[in-house]
Amino acid sequence: MTRTSLSRCSKLTAVLVVCALLIAAVAPAAAVSVQQTDVPEEGEVDSQVTATVTLTQLYDTYETWQIAGQTALQDVTWTVTFLNQAGNQVRQESYDGQNFSGATVDIDEGTSEVRVRVTGTVPAVEAYSYDPQQSFQLYALDQTREGGSSNELANVSATHYTADSREAREAMESAREAIDAAGNPDTAEESFASAVDAYEAGNFDNAASLAERAETEANQAESSQQRNQLILYGVAGLVVLALVAGGVVLFLRSRGDGYDKLG
Repeated sequence: MTRTSLSRCSKLTAVLVVCALLIAAVAPAAAVSVQQTDVPEEGEVDSQVTATVTLTQLYDTYETWQIAGQTALQDVTWTVTFLNQAGNQVRQESYDGQNFSGATVDIDEGTSEVRVRVTGTVPAVEAYSYDPQQSFQLYALDQTREGGSSNELANVSATHYTADSREAREAMESAREAIDAAGNPDTAEESFASAVDAYEAGNFDNAASLAERAETEANQAESSQQRNQLILYGVAGLVVLALVAGGVVLFLRSRGDGYDKLG
């Protein structure tokens, strides 16, 4: 490479470094911090659940903005509490419905932390799925600005179930563990696949029965494998003993032959 080419490369590198520094200087700072302080991972259909989220680092990008939220919960109440640096309440707002918007965060109010609590009823399951397990949107929160700009802060899902679906799923999970431990025998895998089909069709009694059959088949296969292993070990032991015995006999005979020749 010539000296002129090296000079051009050096200048290009310098320009790229300057551009990178300029981009870093004008890029927005870190987003709002979202802490899930009390968020359930699952809920039974028709039961009431509550999720609480804490927002901090509120003004890294904007000094005034709004919170919007949505959920698949039913009979919903949102409670938005604004706190100052001392942890004292500045104000509190409540909203009803699966969607809300307009909860304003303003630096001039002295708000340093916002707690969003959503309470509602777990919705019915529209379609059952074994893997992944069926879920619903617990809550989603957005940072919005006048003019239509929006930034997603959080989008959290939770699994939901009925008493019957949970019982079937527990039987299936037990069967899955037994099948894996047994080395995935074909008969047990077939029964388990049928259990999955029944579960996803909402036939939970049948799913549980098929799962129990799959677990029994897996346990039988594992017992058979262990029995065959013991038999193999026994045969191998007998072979070893026979070889040892044969070696001893040959050794004694060789010693005997030696004594005869000396005599």
